[in-house]
Amino acid sequence: VQLQASGGGLVQAGGSLRLSCAASGRTFNRCNMAWFRQAPGKEREIVAAISRSGSRSYYEDSVKGRFTISRDNDKKTVYLQMNSLRPEDTAVYYCAGKEAILTSPIVGIPYDYWGQGTQVTVSS
Repeated sequence: VQLQASGGGLVQAGGSLRLSCAASGRTFNRCNMAWFRQAPGKEREIVAAISRSGSRSYYEDSVKGRFTISRDNDKKTVYLQMNSLRPEDTAVYYCAGKEAILTSPIVGIPYDYWGQGTQVTVSS
C-alpha cells in the first residue's frame, strides 16, 4: 500500500482543516489506518486511528472532541477533520496503515505503511 497525504496548510487558531490520505494498492480495505504527527523537537505521536471497517476509532486525549477520523473504502481514502485548531497542533501529519484482521488493535501497535507527511501550521 502506498499512501499520499494532502490537505495541510496554514490556519489561524480556531480554524479547521481536513487532511486526506489516498491509498493505492488492493489491500487498503484490509488495513487499519491512523494519523500521526510530529512537532519540531518532539517525538512522533498517534493522533487518531480507525479500524479497517470503520467501526472502531481512537483519539489522543488532546484532540478528542475536535478531530474526527473517517474512511471511505470505495475511494481508498482516510480523512482527518480537524476543528478548533490550536497552535500546539502545529506539526507534520503522517498517515499510516497496517494490514489487520477485524479484531486487531488499532493503537499501541507498529504501523507498516507511511505517507510522506503534510505540514499543518496553526498561528495564534
